[in-house]
Amino acid sequence: MSRFVFVRPILISLLCALASVSEVEAKAPPQPRLPSIVFILIDDLDMPTFQEQGVIDSLLAKHGTVFLNHFVNMSVCCPSRVTTLRGQYAHNTNIYGNNLPLGGFDKVYARGLENATIAAWLQAAGYRTALFGKYLNGYPAVDAPDYVPPGWSYWLSPNGGDPYQEYDYSLNENGKSRKYGNATQDYLVDVLSERVKAFIKDTVKSFPRRPFFIYLAPYIPHGPATPPVRYKDSFPDARVPRTASFNEKDVSDKPDWVKSAPKLTAEQIADMDAAYRRRLQSMQAVEDMVKSLVDTLQAQGRLENTYIFFTSDNGFHMGQHRLPMGKNTAFEEDIHVPLVVRGPGVPAGRTVKAMTGNVDFAPTFAAIARLPAPPYVDGRSLTPFLNGTPPKRWRRGFLLQRKREDAAAAVARKVLEPPDLQEIHAQMTSGGVAPSFEGLRTAEGLTYVEYETGERELYDLRTDPEQLTNVHAGTDPALTARLAVWLESLRKAKTKVLRKAEAEPPQ
Repeated sequence: MSRFVFVRPILISLLCALASVSEVEAKAPPQPRLPSIVFILIDDLDMPTFQEQGVIDSLLAKHGTVFLNHFVNMSVCCPSRVTTLRGQYAHNTNIYGNNLPLGGFDKVYARGLENATIAAWLQAAGYRTALFGKYLNGYPAVDAPDYVPPGWSYWLSPNGGDPYQEYDYSLNENGKSRKYGNATQDYLVDVLSERVKAFIKDTVKSFPRRPFFIYLAPYIPHGPATPPVRYKDSFPDARVPRTASFNEKDVSDKPDWVKSAPKLTAEQIADMDAAYRRRLQSMQAVEDMVKSLVDTLQAQGRLENTYIFFTSDNGFHMGQHRLPMGKNTAFEEDIHVPLVVRGPGVPAGRTVKAMTGNVDFAPTFAAIARLPAPPYVDGRSLTPFLNGTPPKRWRRGFLLQRKREDAAAAVARKVLEPPDLQEIHAQMTSGGVAPSFEGLRTAEGLTYVEYETGERELYDLRTDPEQLTNVHAGTDPALTARLAVWLESLRKAKTKVLRKAEAEPPQ
């Protein structure tokens, strides 16, 4: 009997198997050569509120890495967002506030900073770039409501009304305006979520070989933190955590701007508790948005080749050290923010203790896209941590900055956005407004601050995590002198010189 009789069934089986494999490959969507990136930037998210987000934990943290010591250079919206887009500290962007003359969209535009952002770099490298939500405070200019900044392939950002309310706003979609009302389906977070879903589907269908970069920036939980109807009754018993620093009993060791704040009244505390509940309620819509995003990426075959970053532009204090609700301080509540990353090769369920900051996002995104970071960048790429191979040499100090805006002048010029106007009024009537300062947060857990008033603060978070005791006066002068020298080496430095100073504290 011919051997072909025995071989033929085997050949037929192999051919059928190969045909099946070819059919599966033909049905699989083509993948871009480079990974896609989704950057989710929450507005004013504090750590206690973040720690209540179960969906973020289950969909992002458990599948990725949590950075435990992530900080912002300036704890205020516009400067922080410009640092994120360009990878520079505030003294190198010269954006120190939300409004002129210190900052805001008008100053960013006038200085040409938009021409060289991570969006422009990635778009030039073939990425389809998209921004959904909040851009910069003061955007757009009154005479250019349909302006789209350079570097963005797709643009959807509020250009009218009050988007902080989540209703009754207008959106600039690629240069065309559309008004939204107060119907349930007009809730801004939900609108952004649906448009992101549509963008991903369109990219996969129409640009299957192009990676995408999505900058997704809801206005939540920034005040007034309006929740959607479906969550308005959630967390009925929640209240601001009553830590030892809440309505702090003794602030005699603090600088004058803290000592000037009286103890919080029962009415103020009740208002804070109500605001805290709204923040938790509104963040449920953000969790829905994250779930929709992950489900869409999975359905479109892009989840495994997409990095997802989740963070906040700054933190937020609520009654700690007797301060009314706000930000713009060097206290941990304002500078320490969440960072969670999942994506290809990112270790799952891991934590990173190394000190990272918002100055690191731009060079990280460039590295993911296999691009060299421009020479003006101050930050460092986080990709070694995302690959599970942390570098031996890393920063040991992070620069903190603030320039105090003339609140009265800003109110008079009517340039403040409604929530910021309310915050300014509260601070002007209750005290607790920080003067300009420069400071240093170290990897060892020290916070050192120099105020323009000449006052100094030093906290050791290893023994005093709530920053109850300012130990500057009683600390070894040699240590405070070293911290002052270290801060001086950072305050005007840039690029390589700055990175070297961060990593090499004076001995």
